[in-house]
This record gives sequence, C-alpha cells and structure tokens, in this order.
Amino acid sequence: MSDAARVCVYGAPPAGLVEVPRGAVQVSPLSPGGESLEELASGSLAAAVVAAPPGTVERRYVLARLLQALAPGAALTAVAPKDKGGARLRKELEAFGCTVAETSGQHQRICRTERPPEPTGLEAAIAAGALQHHPTLGLWTQPGVFSWDRPDPGTRQLLAALPALSGRGADLGCGLGVLALAVLEGAKVSRLDLVDIDARAIAAARRNVEDPRAAFHWADARLAPELSGLDFVVSNPPFHDRGVEDRELGQGFIRRAHQILRPGGALWLVANRHLPYEAVLNGLFSRVTPRGEGAGFKIYEARR
Repeated sequence: MSDAARVCVYGAPPAGLVEVPRGAVQVSPLSPGGESLEELASGSLAAAVVAAPPGTVERRYVLARLLQALAPGAALTAVAPKDKGGARLRKELEAFGCTVAETSGQHQRICRTERPPEPTGLEAAIAAGALQHHPTLGLWTQPGVFSWDRPDPGTRQLLAALPALSGRGADLGCGLGVLALAVLEGAKVSRLDLVDIDARAIAAARRNVEDPRAAFHWADARLAPELSGLDFVVSNPPFHDRGVEDRELGQGFIRRAHQILRPGGALWLVANRHLPYEAVLNGLFSRVTPRGEGAGFKIYEARR
C-alpha cells in the first residue's frame, strides 16, 4: 500500500449509515483487485472503516489486523447487523483495549473508536483467524472461507458422482480446492483453472493443489478470467451474498460455464435441492441429465 493511500475500507458498509473516507482503498478479500489486508504496514493508516464479517473468529481477525495497521490515535469505524455480530462488536473492540462509542441504525450497530497506544490481544486474534493447516480436513484453510473447517456435503455428493475427466477444464468457485484435487487425479486432464472471488480461498488452494496443471485466479467466476473452448467445468456455486440467499448467483455460474465450454463440453454441477436451476440449464444446454440426489442436494451433468 502506497504512502498516499492512508485510509482503507473493508467490505461494503451500508450507504448513508457510515461515511467511507474519500480515497479509501478496499482491503476485503472478496473484492478482486483490491489491496491485501495482510500486507498493510503496521501503523500506516490514518483511518479505517469496516463492514465487520459475521463469523466471530473472522471478525476478530479483521478488527485486529486493522488495529495493527492503524497509527496510534487513528480512527476505526466498525459496523455490523445486530444479529450478525453487531451485538458483540463493542465488547470485542474493548477486549483489544479500545474505548468505544456505540450507536445504532437500520438494524446495524456502529462502533467508533481509536487505536489505543498499546492494543491488547491482537496477536492471538490474528493467529486464530490466519491461513492455517486444519488437522481434520488435512488442508490449508482460513476462517471466513466457505466450509473452512468441515467437509461440505454438497461437494462430497459431487465428488461421488464425478467420472474421470479429460482435457482442459475449470473449477468455478473452487474454494479450498477439494474438487480440483479429485479432478487432477485424472491423468488425462491437461489443465485446470481454479477461480474464486475470495482471495483467502485462492491462497489456500495454491497450497492444497500443488499440481503444475493447475492455474489460480482471484476473480468473480461469472465474469473472469478469459476462458474458452473448455472440455469441462465443475462447480459447487454459492447462493448467498453477505448472508442473504441470492439464487441469481448460481444461475450466473451456469451461464458462465455455458460461455466457456466448447460444443459438447460438460458442466458438472451440485446444487441445493430447493434451488431453481433447471430452467436455466435446460434453456442453455443441449442435454441436461440428473446424476444423483441425496442429503438435500442434486447433481447435474449438462452438455453444451
């Protein structure tokens, strides 16, 4: 981060509720092309505004990182929905040694504070929320990434249905790289592009998928990177945006898969049973075949 970029914002604070300083640099891992929260120099910021994430470990990690990056006395404004961490924001900041002024509005809690001269507990919070090797998963992971500390049942369902694939492919919404590891067991796979909007997922996947055929992209899978003529796509697409169900997300993944596949190429997709993806699949692909259903999920093979 340059010396001129003295303020930052994490996430998307509600418009009209919290003022984001002019020229603030985005440091959320969910904003491709932004700066890295982890690379902020200690004491380099004059102010920071954060839409605090809902997960406790993730939220405390973000707050600690920002307090570490702020100069002593620099302002920190944190906001979160009352039922998604906002009710705990004040106590968490006070545990770091901050003096907090708290207000509320639009079902959100807003906490304003300054970096104390000697914050407490930052190192422990950063260690708990950092990239780490999970002993149960046997993978590198980080709090805040999708299914960061447990096997995802939808991914397991898709793994059970996947045949041996071949040629060039992509994993849209790759997460930690669980699907990619299985796909790359196939000797006939020549390349696999792993795409995720979460920089933390990409960082973990790079460590988990140590295969020269793998390429990694921090990007919104619905828009980038530039891919075409693929033989296959695998995907367990998201259907929540900031904690709210958004069915258009998964539909966007399906449309993107259709764009980047060659004629005859296959999309292998897992989805929650209640999600209405059939109309989009049937409207785009020449043949859509159910390949399994169970535990609340459904599997599709869709041929372009």
